[in-house]
Amino acid sequence: EGMALPQRILFPPEEICMDWQQRQRPGAGLCNLGSTCYINVILQCLTYTPPLANYLLSRDHSQLCHRQGFCMMCIMEAHVRKVLCSSANVIWPRAVVRDLKFIGEEFEPDMAGDAYEFLRCALEAMQRACLSGSRGVDVSSQTNTIIHQIFGGFLKSRVTCLRCQAVSDSYKAFLHVLLDIKAPSSLTTALEDFVTPKKMDGKYCFKCSKCEKKVTASKRVTVHCVPKVFTVCLERAADHTGKKISKIVEYPEYLDLRPYMSDTAGEPLLYSLYALVVHSGDTCLNGHFFCYTKASNGLWYKMDDESVDNCGIHTVLREQAYLLFYAR
Repeated sequence: EGMALPQRILFPPEEICMDWQQRQRPGAGLCNLGSTCYINVILQCLTYTPPLANYLLSRDHSQLCHRQGFCMMCIMEAHVRKVLCSSANVIWPRAVVRDLKFIGEEFEPDMAGDAYEFLRCALEAMQRACLSGSRGVDVSSQTNTIIHQIFGGFLKSRVTCLRCQAVSDSYKAFLHVLLDIKAPSSLTTALEDFVTPKKMDGKYCFKCSKCEKKVTASKRVTVHCVPKVFTVCLERAADHTGKKISKIVEYPEYLDLRPYMSDTAGEPLLYSLYALVVHSGDTCLNGHFFCYTKASNGLWYKMDDESVDNCGIHTVLREQAYLLFYAR
């Protein structure tokens, strides 16, 4: 439906296992190596993403990897094995901090960073590692690596000319969604706002191919293909000054994505919360990150750098969440 079919399948989707293949107590906490809490929370959330952890624990990537030097998939594989398989209570994520500049040029080992930016760059670095050695891969095929098969979906953007009603559709792959929370007080109202049609006029006028001129139009973005893991950032930066939106935005343990789809008819598309990142601090430019993750034993834990403490779902659902991770 308007989307190019991939010429190659880089990772078969049927090989992705959404359930933990081994159940155990939570793994180690992560040592803060100097302003690295933003890195630690993302490493923990990725470690407790079941389909990613299952794949990394299988060592399938490193056995076939011929990449010289930096490889984010090899680093993540070694990290996840260390956290989940060693008897240590605390792990030093030195390999990640050592190669920080390869993950994202904006990161410095001794400087504070943003957890969402680190997640974005870490996923892109893993995606590049998955494409390494696959020459001349068409754009559509690039969206079926293991990373896109787990985190990736497609958004559909439909622009309707308000003069002649002509419709133009385009599609865009995504690995995470950024939601505006200035007005919404819950995740569901933020998602409703996300899919509500927006008017394009003034300098944002649309060039209609039928009218052959710039016109006022309506644009609606919907989720067209759902990911196996739906990752959301609640945009807490009020503006470029670092002012923070500190309000509580309610989010459910179970989320149905069906109402936000291009096709809202059909079975519910149910997701379960398994991890979230919290930012504590008065502004976005300082403060501290910690996270909550659901371990393979089905229990929730608060992970704050070195400490890993058992907690209940009621504690998890009352936080000032910044990033939310939901699995199908």
